Order: sequence, then structure tokens, then C-alpha cells
Amino acid sequence: MSRMSSTEEVYAKLNQDQINEIEEKFAKADAAQRIFEKWKQEDIDRAIKAIAWKVANTQTFKELVAMSIEESKMGDPVSRENKKYKIRGVLRDALRQKSVGIIEEIHSKGIVKYAKPVGVIACVVPATNPDLTPAGNAIYALKARNAIIFSPHPRAIKTGGKTIELMREGLRQVGAPEDLIQILGQGKAKINKSMSEALNTKCDLVIATGGQGVVRRAYHSGTPAYGVGAGNATMIWDETAKDELIQASYNTMLSKTSDFGSGCSADGNVIIHHSIYDEGIKALVEVGGYLLNENEQEKVKKIMWDEECHRLADSVAQSPQTMAKLAGIEIPEDRKFLIAIGTGKYTSNYEDTWCREKLTTLLAVHKYEGEFQNAIDIVKAIHEVGGKGHSVGIYSYDENHIHRLALEAQVGRIMVRQPQSKSNAGSFTNGMPMTSSIGCGTWGGNATSENVHLQHYMNVTWVSREIPEDKPSDDELFGEFYEPYREG
Repeated sequence: MSRMSSTEEVYAKLNQDQINEIEEKFAKADAAQRIFEKWKQEDIDRAIKAIAWKVANTQTFKELVAMSIEESKMGDPVSRENKKYKIRGVLRDALRQKSVGIIEEIHSKGIVKYAKPVGVIACVVPATNPDLTPAGNAIYALKARNAIIFSPHPRAIKTGGKTIELMREGLRQVGAPEDLIQILGQGKAKINKSMSEALNTKCDLVIATGGQGVVRRAYHSGTPAYGVGAGNATMIWDETAKDELIQASYNTMLSKTSDFGSGCSADGNVIIHHSIYDEGIKALVEVGGYLLNENEQEKVKKIMWDEECHRLADSVAQSPQTMAKLAGIEIPEDRKFLIAIGTGKYTSNYEDTWCREKLTTLLAVHKYEGEFQNAIDIVKAIHEVGGKGHSVGIYSYDENHIHRLALEAQVGRIMVRQPQSKSNAGSFTNGMPMTSSIGCGTWGGNATSENVHLQHYMNVTWVSREIPEDKPSDDELFGEFYEPYREG
């Protein structure tokens, strides 16, 4: 399908108010971007500092978090408030890079690279991150001299609108065109999937963070797009973790409970070596887990998935106490997450329900016997059900195990002895690029396996100059297969 036919098709689903809003906002964004792309680097950097501060200051971000949870009925206020540091991290990374003029020179190859803006970006915002996602994406978009228009989730449209208005205030403060940052659905037009699809076809690039339906629509828009794959973060604890099971459990607890497990990087599965399995379960309970019995597991399963294993929305990003109440069971008030035990039936067609992505405060625990390869095989089996391309973590001091996992796991990132939800998308204690969008490569149906960061928001022009000839002989190139007589 061509981009033109795709645009016509989705526009046919809209009413006139929706069409008018998209056309008007795109025209304003396009005009603003053409002005902004002429700005100097230091002025651009000042602009992104202004919009970041408007959202990421503690007082304002706390208000936005409270607003988003009240509106969406999802998430944990305490851990979500910490996401203000992710905005700081994105700003740090953006400020340390150039986006105007020459951004890299490779003298030995005679190459000089120049940054160019993309134009107008469409960005889809999930209900679970209506404050972080707009701020992080706006920083990168403006740093690369683009304009950006957000499509909010209907369950968090007010929070999204407030976040964007704050950043527009920051733009006005530095004399930048405020229409560099806009959001749909704040006027007469009612935001829906069709409106978001239409915006995607209109813009120059799409950044899609959300469920697989959101990502598929972005890729089908005919516009270049960066989407994210499904998360199902899985952790391996090998036998070398035996003396640090409390620390390993604490890391998993932090990852599992962050924003009530709503992030794609929240630990969903822990695979534990049989020699430390029982002690590992005890450690998970010690740091706040509630071990479900078989009957309780069945009750919780029914409130998380329907009979066809489709996720039920009411269980997403909920506290363990709310989960228990929905399932009709009682758990202590001090419990931080639920623990379910996997069936142990690990094959290439592994269909254990508990291996699926949870997006809530439920952790599945699996046991592996014998060799480390068995743990890798379980990871692969789980990823055949969901999460291929996203991430794996490992709590191990065996460098060979870490190396073997890296060689075989079909994921874009592996965290070593770190809480995945705190580290996959970048942290101040690792070198991963800060982002709110995690690519899963071709494994997850994505255009990149990297963390989506500044380089993905810009075009780059390569300027090439002639260098001394770098042409190996045929003998060097073909080695043992070279047959001089065939060259005449």
C-alpha cells in the first residue's frame, strides 16, 4: 500500500472535526519546525533544558503522576515519581551530543557527517507513561530540530494534555515556536485509533510506544517508524548467585514492583538453578513476595487472561492487594508482588500461561536442572511465546555463562546483576542510552534492536573525500580459493 492510499483510507474513517485538527496541527508543526531548524546548537540546548525542567521538577512531576494514576486507574505513585530521573537522563544524553552541522569526522576514511532534521514526528503515548514518554520524546525530537505531535491514549488524555502544555510554556520561555510540541484530542475532536493512524500517515516519522496493535498500525502507516516489541523480561539466576540471593531477589523486587509492573522491562520470569531454587524462593518471599498455592494461582490466572490467553485490562499495573481482591483471595498488606510457579514443561512449543508477559505485580518462577544450556533453552522457549528481541537479565559471576547467554539469546539487551526495569532503558549506573522506547529488532518485528535515542530522530548526510587507494589484492581477498588462471 502506498503512503497516499494509506492516508486516504484512514482519513475516510474520520469525521470533519478530526480531519481539521490533524491538518491544522500538522501545518502549525511544519511551520514551527522550518523556523527551528535554523537555530544554533546552544539555543536548541537551552530550549530542551527549559521543556525538561517544566515537567521533571519534583513538584510538577509528582502532580502529573497523581493526575495520571487518577485518570487511568493504573500504576504506583511512589515508583512512578522516580521516572523524573529518566527525563534527566535523556536530557543528559541529548546535551552531550551535537545535532547541528558536523556531528562526526572520520579522517582516515575521508568522511564527514552532518546532522539534518527529520521534520514532523508523530508519537504514540501509552496510558502507563503519559508524563515520561512525551517529555523524553520531545527532548530528543527538539534536539534533532524536529517538531513533534503526540497521540495520547484515551485513558490518559488529560495528563498528556497537561504535560504538553507545560512543555509549550518552556518553549515560550526561550522564544521558541510553541507549536514544535502539540497533542491531539484536546478540542472538539475525539481521539481514537483512526485519528492516531491518520496522524502517522501525515508525519515524516513515527515513534510508537505501546501495545503490539499500536506498533503494527505505525508500521502499516507507510511512514518510516520506530516501534517497540512486546516485553517479557526474563532473569536467570545461576549457581554462582548462591551467596547473594537476597540481593538478586531485591533487584527483581525493584524491577517487578516499579509502577506496579507496568513497564515492558519489569521482570516477568526468573529461571533459577535447581541447587539454589528453594533458597531462591525463600529470598523472594523475604523481600516481599507472596507465594501463591496451586488453587490461588488458578484464581489469579483467571483475572489476568481470558480462555484464549488474551490479557485482561483490569489486572494491568495493579498492586498485589488489588490483584488478590480481584481473584477473591486474601494476602498480607505488606506483600509487594505475587509469585506463581511455572509448570516445568519446557519444550520448543512451551505454552505455560505463566511464561507470558504480565504487565503487573505477578512474577513467574521456573526451575532449571543441570547445565547452564538448559537455562538458555528455557529463555528461548519463553520467548517463542512472547518477548523475543526485548531483554534478558542474569545474576551470575560466571563470565562464561554471561558470554554464552549473549551469544545465543535473541534479545537487544542483557543486564548483568541489575534490576531490568531500572537499567534496560538506561540508568546513571550503566552505559545504555536513556530512552522510553526499546527496540526489539527483527526478532520483535522492529526496525532497530537498539534503545531508541537521539540518532534515530535525525537524518545524517555523509560527505566523502578521496583517500589513498585501499584495494587489497585478489590473493588477499579470496585466500585459498583464489585461482589466478581464471582471471585470464
